[in-house]
Amino acid sequence: MFDLGTSKFRGNILIILKKIGIVLSSSALSFGMYASVTSASITENGQPEKVQIQVASTDTVFSKNELIKKFREAFPKRFDFLTDSDFQVGGSHFFPDDKQLRHDLSFTKTINGKRLYGNVGFVGEDLEIEHFYYQPSNTAEALFPAKTSKEQARKIAVDFVKELDGGKEYQLESDPFNYFPKQILTEPVRYSFSFARTENQVTILDQRIEVSVLGNGEIITLYRNPSNSDTSTFDDVKKIKDKNEMLEKVKGNLSAELRYQIDYDYQTDDRQVQLVYQPTTKLRGVHASTGKWLTANGYSADFPVKTKIEKITANPLPPKQDGITLEDAKKIAEQFLEINSDKVKLSIQSVDEIENYNGQAVISIQYMYNFASSGHGTTMEINKNTGEIIQYNDLKSQIAEQIGEKPYIENTLSNREALAKAVKYAKEWAPSYLHNFAMPIDEAYIEERQGIYHFTFPRIENDIVVMGDQISVGVAADGSLNSFNVNYQEIEQWPSTDKVVSEEDAKSALKKALSLKLTYMKQEKNEDKNHYDLVYLPEFYEEPFSYLNANTGEWNSSFQGGKLAVISHPWAEKELNYFISAKVLDIKDGKDFNGDASVSKGEAIKIIMNSLTYIYDGRYYSGNENKNQTFDNIDPKHPLYQAIERAVEMDIIQPDGQTFDVDSPIKREELAVWYIRVLGLEQAAKDSSIYKIDFADANKVRTEYIGHVALANSMGLLKTEQNHFNPDREATYAELAVSIIRLAHKMTEKAPGLGY
Repeated sequence: MFDLGTSKFRGNILIILKKIGIVLSSSALSFGMYASVTSASITENGQPEKVQIQVASTDTVFSKNELIKKFREAFPKRFDFLTDSDFQVGGSHFFPDDKQLRHDLSFTKTINGKRLYGNVGFVGEDLEIEHFYYQPSNTAEALFPAKTSKEQARKIAVDFVKELDGGKEYQLESDPFNYFPKQILTEPVRYSFSFARTENQVTILDQRIEVSVLGNGEIITLYRNPSNSDTSTFDDVKKIKDKNEMLEKVKGNLSAELRYQIDYDYQTDDRQVQLVYQPTTKLRGVHASTGKWLTANGYSADFPVKTKIEKITANPLPPKQDGITLEDAKKIAEQFLEINSDKVKLSIQSVDEIENYNGQAVISIQYMYNFASSGHGTTMEINKNTGEIIQYNDLKSQIAEQIGEKPYIENTLSNREALAKAVKYAKEWAPSYLHNFAMPIDEAYIEERQGIYHFTFPRIENDIVVMGDQISVGVAADGSLNSFNVNYQEIEQWPSTDKVVSEEDAKSALKKALSLKLTYMKQEKNEDKNHYDLVYLPEFYEEPFSYLNANTGEWNSSFQGGKLAVISHPWAEKELNYFISAKVLDIKDGKDFNGDASVSKGEAIKIIMNSLTYIYDGRYYSGNENKNQTFDNIDPKHPLYQAIERAVEMDIIQPDGQTFDVDSPIKREELAVWYIRVLGLEQAAKDSSIYKIDFADANKVRTEYIGHVALANSMGLLKTEQNHFNPDREATYAELAVSIIRLAHKMTEKAPGLGY
């Protein structure tokens, strides 16, 4: 739905964020400090998407013309250039837990040789738009510097939401956090805005609208949670307890818990471990009317008690097997994936040995269930050295539901029975890991519709919980294994607790940063599924993804969002600052940066590659990245290895020796050569005899590069100054920034959407 480039990382991040979007997109981002380990694992271990139940075309309620009419009403005059024949109707479907019928409509058209595309999803009898995506045929005006400013885009989004839901009140929230590491310059500028629906001027947690506006002013994405506003009921806002009173109540019960936090840099594959303090994890909020504590199990008059840490097994257990082959792994997978249905056929697509992002040698089995004219598949991973399961998700219940073979299942296991099953599966399929993990310290998450229990067994080191590392086990209503995921990162040395601030000091810092946000939210344990409770949600600090550093007692941010350096320059200020905001240029301190300083060849190629392509150096992506070594002095451990090897692959750098001088300054003439090669015009530039350059310093241009310089100048990439090209002058950061942006525009003119 979103154009996020070709990177596997960006796709995976989007999936994760989609699953936890309700929490992350709310203004209570720092509520994540209170989120339990259980919640984190459930959202991140890749649980399957919702099952779509297809509806026969004969049962479709709305015609194509009705859908087109509703679409045009939502976007008056915007798509008048489309004819009815440009639209196509997709299938209708519903979800098992939401019987509202959904209809899909798409459109495509070619204008001046360029194709545009879009789709829209409607839900319910009123054909409420649930999602919308539009890919225009021309995005030139959306490239930096964009035609539409952020302020103008904000007004466009606000006006659109007002028209979309005239009778409902939506509140524009603060700018959403930039989750992605960088954006290449051939991608158009996008502005994202988040709106929360309100009732009695209080935001509703699960009623949101997300809108993206392109840099040319066009609305390109919309997503909103479908609502049953006609049947929803809400707590009386006049009956809530005083906010300050509740705040003091929370502070009085607050405790600080020491945790290990692993920060993983996917680009370098480095892992840094630090000690952090986190508040009581079992508390979700406080009911605003009764003052009861909200936990995973509902409301309680008693504050949730901290669970004592208990190892699954005190001593190491032997691995399940002493290494397995690809054929062994395939047999294990077939045992897990076997499905008892004549309507479904299992197909093993591939069995490969890979190294996962935790550095483990695993065997990856890609498989597909084929049924009717559809199919559904995913990947299973098995540890090559131990034969133990690393990742498994059962799709069989979903498949059965799609083909109508499995009825609604009531929960038939008690929590205790399901936990015993989960421990049994952990001992059977990951025995060699278990001495590093503890019994669940948080309540199980229960998918009540299917009766599935999800348990999280946290990793323990030095009697301290390791945040993010866990074994996640899902147990189905019939006691079968529904999901299994082991996240275990190899860490050589764990920080000592000798120099951490005291628990009391940490608790004081948490209390100082704590605030409460009044929110309407549904409580899963409530029998009335349409009722919204008023809840005070805890918030810490103002920075999203913030944490309390246990060694300094200070607040830090995992991503340092909103704290980018800002620099000044007489003629390239906006370009340089855009490079910084797009994470193309890494500047720690704007005061020390000199935009007129010379750029080395190594730094120049790094900036060019970061501007035009997505490069990931980490182990998890190494299967898709370069493994060759072109230059003796640039081995795979060199920080510029991927950038230089990618430049060689793209013929930007054409090796003429055994080494590459990363430290020597890049001259303007050399920069012109690189740019022309980026555009694929190397052959056109090589015949220097057909080019005439009349610069005052034309004699300083090397003969073999006359064509490159002539083209770079005529295309406006590198311009003359007082009729001097200055081919042997060292290029500066400012020149590089301005000229690369021009290059990005030329690239999109040549091939819209081009990105390496």
